Amino acid sequence: MKSILKKSMSLLLALGLTASVAVGCGSEPASQPAPESTAGSAASTEASGSTGGTKEFANKELNIAVFQGAYGRDFWDALAQKFMEQYPGTKINITANPKLGEMIKPSIVSGNPPDFIYLNDGDPSGVTKGLIKDKAIMDISDIFDSKALDKDSNIRDLILPGFLETPYCSPYDDGKIYLAPYNYGVMGLWYNKAYFDQKGYTAPKTWDEFFALNEKAKADGRALFTYQGIYPGYLEEVLIPAVYAAGGQQAVDDFTSYKEGFWKSEPAKKTLDIFSKIAGTDNALMKGTVALNHTQAQTAFMQGKSMFCVNGSWFEGEMKDAPREDGFQFGFAGVPGFNAGDPAIALVSVEQMYIPSKSKNPELAKEFMKFIYTDTAVRLNGEKAKAVMAVKGATEMVKEYITPSAYNCYKAVEDGMKPVVASLKPVANGSKINISDEIYKPFSSIMNKQMTVEEYADKLEKVYAQVRDELAKAQ
Repeated sequence: MKSILKKSMSLLLALGLTASVAVGCGSEPASQPAPESTAGSAASTEASGSTGGTKEFANKELNIAVFQGAYGRDFWDALAQKFMEQYPGTKINITANPKLGEMIKPSIVSGNPPDFIYLNDGDPSGVTKGLIKDKAIMDISDIFDSKALDKDSNIRDLILPGFLETPYCSPYDDGKIYLAPYNYGVMGLWYNKAYFDQKGYTAPKTWDEFFALNEKAKADGRALFTYQGIYPGYLEEVLIPAVYAAGGQQAVDDFTSYKEGFWKSEPAKKTLDIFSKIAGTDNALMKGTVALNHTQAQTAFMQGKSMFCVNGSWFEGEMKDAPREDGFQFGFAGVPGFNAGDPAIALVSVEQMYIPSKSKNPELAKEFMKFIYTDTAVRLNGEKAKAVMAVKGATEMVKEYITPSAYNCYKAVEDGMKPVVASLKPVANGSKINISDEIYKPFSSIMNKQMTVEEYADKLEKVYAQVRDELAKAQ
């Protein structure tokens, strides 16, 4: 399933840590016990290579709440232990749960939030999105303008280019950072590299090359393309890179900021034509795709029923036990451009961490966040979470811990594939519009040829107008 976050598998490993009472959770339902811990008491002597030094904090107890999805919680337990070793006398209480948003919502409403939260703005609970709308998240720009704890550079300079400037991290267009990047995912088109190598096929660099492969796919007894039908949100992995290819960053900004006329613009038309052609061309879309869930569509692709499928850097790990055709190898193609010579494009998403405005211990929370960007933490995250942080050089640091295909697609981005980071800006506080659903759910009708892309564009122009109107009234 999708990351961003949107991954729900988890693995709980006891680390011999003592249990504690829930942190800032209010009264929780008995049916949803929280797997929590106090990550032990601090070591009395500073560990070798300490970043903490002689720093002192008036409040040495930190309450953190972390989403326990596919990355598990082992990283946070291990990180807390290392932090306490290097900051003697500190104590970190961890709340971790797959339903973290619902769990901490009562404490946030009562004005007693955790000091530090890892939870994406796309979480179904709406907690992070609500805090963004209410401007209840602390400005943490000073963290990124400060010197790294383990090297002679500012933390801002450690982050991969383009992340801090997006609505993922800077949601208010005020030049300030409110949400910090954690792990990131790389998304686009995937293919069976062994099959392509055997046939002498080349991964497409343009959309013309992509559609030219349809005849070869048909001759080989497979469709050109499939996607996770009942979850059409996966198609953002094609739509957003295509918008960038057609109109550059300005077109992406117009898309994410609900600009009037975007869906009638040339970049939007070129992008929607891709989906119209997939829907209307014989053999381009695998039969039955629209009715499939993510596992079914991905398995069909791996069994050789389609030439391409959309997914992200977690693909191989997620499908490690799924049946596949003989010799199957994950290959990452990114997303084609429109013109020869243009680089392939990858959609990049990022997990978010933040400090609530009403945090009781913001200073220690900021120090903990700085600690997350040390090389020690980056490697520890690779080992425990099998993931890559949005930090320069992280891919090489964690190579031994991630799947070969994940390494290859991260390296593809680092080695020339164009990364595009995009996040829809928050709608007005109190709005009933689910903007993601409005954009992506109609693609099922497009693929079933029940709606034309022109009708879709008309509908989205009206939705965008409503969003703009609500935002204007909310100012």
